[in-house]
Amino acid sequence: MVGNLHTFWIVLLTAAAALAAAAAIGPVPGLVAVAAVAGPAALVRAGELIRLALRIHRGRGGFGPCRGAGFLGLGALFTGAGVSVTGLPWFDPGPVAAATTLAAVPAYLLGLLLLPGAAPTLGARLRRLVDGAGIGVSLFYCAWVLALDRSTPAAGPLRLAVALTGCVAVAVAVCTGLRAVRHRWAALGCGGGAALSIVGVDAYALLLGHHRAWPEAPGVVVAGLVVAGLAMIAGPFLIVAGARRADDEPTRPHAADEGGSFAGYPLFIGPALLAVAVSVFHLLTGGRFDGTSVALGSAAFAALAVREFLAARDIRRYAQALAGREARFRTLVSGSTDVAIVLDADLVVRWQSPAAARQFGLSDQDTLGRPLTDLLHPADAAPAIAALRAVLDGHQHALVQARLRDGFGRWRDTESTVSDQRAAPEVGGLVVHVRDIGDRAQLQRTLDEVTWTDDQTGLANRRKFVAAASEARAGGRDGSLLALELERFESVADLHGPAVAGAVLIEAARRLRVATARDDLPARLGTAAFAVLTEAPLVHAFALATRLATALAEPFHLPGHTVHLAADVGVADLLGAGSVEEALRHADVARRRARQLARGRGGGRVECYDKSFETALVRRTEIEQQLPGVIGRGELDLVFQPVADLATRQPVGAEALLRWRHPRLGSIPPAEFLPIAEELGGGIADEIGEWVLHSACRQLSRWRRDGRELWISVNVTARQLTGDGWLATVATAVDTHCVPAEALVVEVAEAALPDDAFAVDQLAGLRALGVRTALDHFGTGPTALAHLRRLPIDVLKIDQALFSEPAGRRGPATPIVDVVVGLARRLGIDVIACGLETESHVDVVRAAGCPLGQGFLISPPDHAEHVEAYLERHRIPLL
Repeated sequence: MVGNLHTFWIVLLTAAAALAAAAAIGPVPGLVAVAAVAGPAALVRAGELIRLALRIHRGRGGFGPCRGAGFLGLGALFTGAGVSVTGLPWFDPGPVAAATTLAAVPAYLLGLLLLPGAAPTLGARLRRLVDGAGIGVSLFYCAWVLALDRSTPAAGPLRLAVALTGCVAVAVAVCTGLRAVRHRWAALGCGGGAALSIVGVDAYALLLGHHRAWPEAPGVVVAGLVVAGLAMIAGPFLIVAGARRADDEPTRPHAADEGGSFAGYPLFIGPALLAVAVSVFHLLTGGRFDGTSVALGSAAFAALAVREFLAARDIRRYAQALAGREARFRTLVSGSTDVAIVLDADLVVRWQSPAAARQFGLSDQDTLGRPLTDLLHPADAAPAIAALRAVLDGHQHALVQARLRDGFGRWRDTESTVSDQRAAPEVGGLVVHVRDIGDRAQLQRTLDEVTWTDDQTGLANRRKFVAAASEARAGGRDGSLLALELERFESVADLHGPAVAGAVLIEAARRLRVATARDDLPARLGTAAFAVLTEAPLVHAFALATRLATALAEPFHLPGHTVHLAADVGVADLLGAGSVEEALRHADVARRRARQLARGRGGGRVECYDKSFETALVRRTEIEQQLPGVIGRGELDLVFQPVADLATRQPVGAEALLRWRHPRLGSIPPAEFLPIAEELGGGIADEIGEWVLHSACRQLSRWRRDGRELWISVNVTARQLTGDGWLATVATAVDTHCVPAEALVVEVAEAALPDDAFAVDQLAGLRALGVRTALDHFGTGPTALAHLRRLPIDVLKIDQALFSEPAGRRGPATPIVDVVVGLARRLGIDVIACGLETESHVDVVRAAGCPLGQGFLISPPDHAEHVEAYLERHRIPLL
């Protein structure tokens, strides 16, 4: 669009310069210049409009939407051709220009009226023509009476027709552009361009009609020719720009055009009143009306009469349509079983349909002028008013279910649809359609009683419980779920029969109802499984669960029998799970946890759900099932972490770390599955420990055969260390794989080291074999520094906790490390710093005199082949 405007101004300014230069010579050269510039320019635009019409015709396959552009192009074609001919010396320019005007103007107007969105119906086009004719004739009449009848005594019928046609055509174009139904900017562009073109060609024709009198006023003629030429250049350009902005879809009739419109009256009445005022003034000043004045006045009066006729027809059609709509409305309302009520913005009843008296016994005196809340049940009023307020706030529709008091004082179940009709002046409020659903509500209550209730205990069944919990979750309300199950209930049926078991269930349900609050929902989920939905948070729900467990622990005194049962209770947060079923599962997991903890203690325990417990429980179960046969399946693996000299960063040894590569659980550390293996028994832990020892010695033997003088350490548990055959197992491994005993280091964690003499003897036995021992993670367990003297250990592996500076604290972290390293050196114990992750860690331990270290800064734990690559990069020269 910006490019088109630039082009428009460039063309217009260039044309103005050319015309002004030619006109400066004289009127005749000015005429030739206008014909040479304006004529071809209009022809070019005519070609564009015709091509546009053909493109629309090809796209739509019809002549409907393309007619507007086609006739506008035809008008531009007539203008360009006629103006070009006037510049030829063989033709009289006056008649040719007049004929051009009379041919181009109707084409312009017809194209404008047929343009999509301008005037969709025949009635709309007729109104545009009548309005434009009335305005144009009235204004021309005023000009004629005031000035033209004296200044142009010999104007001639042709020039008079040209002037009147131009005036009327401009008025029609302006009215059509301003009152477009659709594509307003396109219509304004086409209308303005058409008006400008009509003004230009009309002025051009009038000037050429006086070409023989040009020598009398050459300056006026020159200026008029230039202005007319520029108008004929700019007009088609604006028409093309506007026509391109409208799409090629046919315009549907607009309501204002189908039913009549009075928007044209202000435009028409003004010129008509002006014409009357001019006539009165002309008479008062002694003027006379010639034939032209009388004809123009008669034409203006005729246009006004036609417009009045059209307006009267529109009013009659509009009144008939209103009467028909009112009749249909009364027929629908009087015959409907629904009650229609109109509420104002304050929810006060302003109107009700006759069906209100027939369906609910409500007369106008009972409802009109009263708030709707006076008719609704107090329990249903708040949600109903909230729904109505929502409609007032912008929601288009709402569905309201509430009990309504009828004219006899009874509460009736109703369902209402609400729509906002405040924008409709005929209604001006909220329309509420009320229908009686009493039979449906009663049937629904019966079905609910059958569908949602446990037939044996009368409690809610699982379906109702899940639905209520889902509704609470959807509403975002806090709440808790309690899951409980009667322990040893199966024995009741076996010992006393099904009748006693059923009586126990009924009594248990009664106790649940008594112990819970009115808003709580107890339900039976299984044979002896129950649940409670409560709005209480977890703390109060725990107290409720304790009351329920106490109530169910009371003896069940039945005729001829006394039954003692207990119930463990699990509590879970309703909103703490992804669904109601998941929350129920959480509560049941907590119940099973409570049952496990209460085993052997009589039951009646309460536990709250803990996510970590469930995860650990599921994972532990999987590990327990998969541990047997783990070595045979080849799922165990060793990774190695080098130990380096901190001064030279040369590796001196490596620690063997056990990993379990589970196909589903991934890599499982030994701290997780070794305690489970020891609990399972059956020699699984001893078998794993022996596998680790032999695998580590085998790898050490391979490295030493390759010329790497390294030692290797393995971790053992306290149970392995104190096992009867552990020393023999170590000796066998050393001998089998032909590794020096001093190259094997056995590590035991400080926290797991048993504080007894037997553990000390086992460590001494390892030293007797030549195997070195190490105390791992020193600084995290209960071992005192004084005890180091009596423990037969060779290596002390200090934990990162001793040399890692706490967050927010500055200064060296060496005092404790200094003490430990100094004491170890005096006792002849080697010290290794574990968990080195940063260079600052290395600086601290080296400053304390610690020579060796391991950690991610040195090398992370990795498989043997990757560690071998690390060793190759840091190969120790052979001695």
